[in-house]
Amino acid sequence: MEELKHECGVAMIRLLKPLDYYQRKYGTSRYGLNKLYLLMEKQHNRGQEGAGIACVNLNAPAGEEYMFRERAEGKEAITEIFKRTDDSFAGQLYMGHLRYSTTGKSGLTFVHPFLRRNNWRAKNLCLCGNFNMTNIDEVFQFLTSQGQSPRIYGDSYIMLELMGHRLDREAERLYAEAMERQLEGTAVTQYIEDHIRMENVLRKTLKHFDGGYVMCGMTGSGEMFAMRDPWGIRPAFYYQDDEVVVIASERPVIQTVFDLTAEDIHELQPGQSLLIRKDGEQCLEQILPAQQYSACSFERIYFSRGSDRDIYQERKRLGEQLMQPIMRAVDGDVSHTVFSYIPNTAEVAFYGMTDGFRHLDHEVRIEKVVWKDIKLRTFITEGTERNDLAAHVYDITYGSLIPYEDYLVIIDDSIVRGTTLRESIFKILDRLHPKKIVMVSSSPQIRYPDYYGIDMSRLEELCVFRAAIALIQERGMQQLIADTYRACKQAPESENHVRQIYEPFTTEEINDKVVEMLRPEGMQTPVVLVYQSIEGLHHACPHHPGDWYFTGHYPTKGGVRMVNRAFVNYVEQVLKLQL
Repeated sequence: MEELKHECGVAMIRLLKPLDYYQRKYGTSRYGLNKLYLLMEKQHNRGQEGAGIACVNLNAPAGEEYMFRERAEGKEAITEIFKRTDDSFAGQLYMGHLRYSTTGKSGLTFVHPFLRRNNWRAKNLCLCGNFNMTNIDEVFQFLTSQGQSPRIYGDSYIMLELMGHRLDREAERLYAEAMERQLEGTAVTQYIEDHIRMENVLRKTLKHFDGGYVMCGMTGSGEMFAMRDPWGIRPAFYYQDDEVVVIASERPVIQTVFDLTAEDIHELQPGQSLLIRKDGEQCLEQILPAQQYSACSFERIYFSRGSDRDIYQERKRLGEQLMQPIMRAVDGDVSHTVFSYIPNTAEVAFYGMTDGFRHLDHEVRIEKVVWKDIKLRTFITEGTERNDLAAHVYDITYGSLIPYEDYLVIIDDSIVRGTTLRESIFKILDRLHPKKIVMVSSSPQIRYPDYYGIDMSRLEELCVFRAAIALIQERGMQQLIADTYRACKQAPESENHVRQIYEPFTTEEINDKVVEMLRPEGMQTPVVLVYQSIEGLHHACPHHPGDWYFTGHYPTKGGVRMVNRAFVNYVEQVLKLQL
């Protein structure tokens, strides 16, 4: 319902045959570029603020361009950049990226891929990724202490500079070896390009970073890689045969574009890198030791395409598991209950929810009660006008239930800020005059910010956190805020102290307060909130245990430090207290 900007999408292709092979077999010299376009369009859900592509041509003679890049901003960026490509934009290595900003930084400067130029092919580096680093301050200090001066303060540019620096050192190591072998001229260059080992560069670079990431890159001399963070927070999948190696953020995208089965495609493991050498040889290398597996559960609930075989079933289970609390909320009166969902991402959970009732031999009444009508126009910036427009983003089907007699159960995939519920959904549903609105979330209560690539980094934006603070203040428990504040300042990396804020309250107490805070003035219909349980989440998505936004159990020290810092900022800047 509330669009979350989130982790980006990546796509890479390495052609393993001579370029004329694809012309003969597939009838086009743009085979690689066309496949890259499809991989990116099929992942458009992962980024609509900008897109970029890059290419390396291993056959380009000296004096001609061999490393190309195109970038654009906006929702039509994919179309725009591929329109710009002509026959010169051809090669064996292709990289694509779709961007959603999670830092608030915008502009073409921040659109991937990032390119570091050099007069030696092996020292040219192009990077893109799906990542957010939590310790960028420390890495920046490390770089500057060595005498470097990054042009831009941001994790993407700092990653580029640090990895570029290590790539330079790798090339210099090989140059020294070439000198020992008494090589001269182009033989030195050839020796360096043939012996570059990106695993050395990755090990020496990524050991400095804390965060969730899939990092993709290629060099001007033809090295290519994709690496996943040691906790497995961000996803990456790959496929290889004798013609191509393909990497993408989502499995069904590769399946569709290359007409494959799910079993044909493999998942990159935590701390692992898929390396493709200049000659096309591929290998998997464990770059960093795998840590506690923390694959993001929000991928399964919300972000990834529901067309994935496993994700589809998981989302259905998330809905089905909510049957019993929904039954209690409608007082067991299923015959006078209308079931619906918030379009569009909650649709699969809705199927699971209604299937659950059918399995108990209930006749289920289904209606499309809510329609997503228009998108909020960003050129309207005045508060009153903007709020009025937001109230009309959704519309209802009039006459879809019997007023004052039917319960209305409506499911969404998550409730994050609550703004859309307050400004739009509750207002328009109240016009139907249901006996009761049962608002269902297929995910648990979102209590904590994310720092690994999802756009929810401020505590005060989360309606559940605001509800807990309101309960604390109502019950005269302000000392808990003071104690938590001091713990966050004194021991910011020891544990997530913000978890203390929720300890005095039951889930139901917080639910009731959320409803009270989100009810629009004048609304008549009673509202009940039903959330997924943590146990239900892990039962539905057993292979994606990362749940820090629900439980506060961050997998890395950087995440713990940042949530404690967020609470300090909240107390000082929002509550304006000096404790």
